[in-house]
Amino acid sequence: MADWPTPISLKGDYVSVVPLSHAHHDDLVEATADGELHKLWYTMIPDGAGMAAEIDRRLSLSNMLPFAIIDNASGKAVGMTTYMNIEQAHKRLEIGSTWYRKSVQRTPLNTECKLLLLQHAFEDLDCICVEFRTHFANVQSRRAIERLGAKFDGVLRSHMIMANGSVRDTAAYSIIASEWSTVKANLTWKLENFRSN
Repeated sequence: MADWPTPISLKGDYVSVVPLSHAHHDDLVEATADGELHKLWYTMIPDGAGMAAEIDRRLSLSNMLPFAIIDNASGKAVGMTTYMNIEQAHKRLEIGSTWYRKSVQRTPLNTECKLLLLQHAFEDLDCICVEFRTHFANVQSRRAIERLGAKFDGVLRSHMIMANGSVRDTAAYSIIASEWSTVKANLTWKLENFRSN
């Protein structure tokens, strides 16, 4: 595990982000079955049978700090996310390998989860840049990243070979420190609108 950042739990009104462990396994198996997310050809979401190995993989990587995403209303893990591609010397990291069960997508959970992770990155870790990357073909993910206020940096062509043998073009986005106050205001406003509706 990376020395920076160190494991932390972050709690909001709708969602908590906690260090990933095997205690989350059964909830995550249930979550990945909701919408059969593992069948989306442009993602790398594990199926139920592969969940334990995916938890092990995330916990073993030195440049990744993995989290379970907990729905505060149910107390259940509804997805996973990570700080990854961590570069302490350059004060930058990526928020990625994120997925949510279908029933909580397009709810306040993702907005608040990203607000918590970004706030910790910029205000506690003093990051100068936070990156987001996704498959170019994953339009839903790209739009969600853009709704956060991240700027499109470009496409890394033929960036990865997927499990199905296809070659992934990666859409890269980022938020830099000077943009954080505006992004934070926007995400906070979005959450206030959820509460008032």
